[in-house]
Amino acid sequence: MATERPRLVYDDDCGFCTWCADWAVRNGDFDPVGFSDLSADERDRLPEDWEECVHLLADGQVYSCGKATEEVLARTGQVPGDLVHFLDGFADYERFRERAYRLGADNRDLLGKVVSASPPAGRE
Repeated sequence: MATERPRLVYDDDCGFCTWCADWAVRNGDFDPVGFSDLSADERDRLPEDWEECVHLLADGQVYSCGKATEEVLARTGQVPGDLVHFLDGFADYERFRERAYRLGADNRDLLGKVVSASPPAGRE
């Protein structure tokens, strides 16, 4: 039985988010899915506040926000999977990871001045 490629769900109206998704697709094995292209079934799998962050639908799991970013980085070889597993053993790591993610997400307008791509939602 073939497994489905991981689906990277991102804000396709954000230039910084689009750049990040494009990078992930170039460096890993992901199908990008913008918020505007989500199917009803995909949306139902996401947390209630799904528009607040990135998600990765992979291996029957839903990874969101910092965990999704960490999973993408591990799957592209940018962060060793053993390191992620090791860090997960520390009680404060999850809080740190999510705060770091939120810092970037809350400043994506500024980050988009450094790296950005034309969002699909705005393309003709």
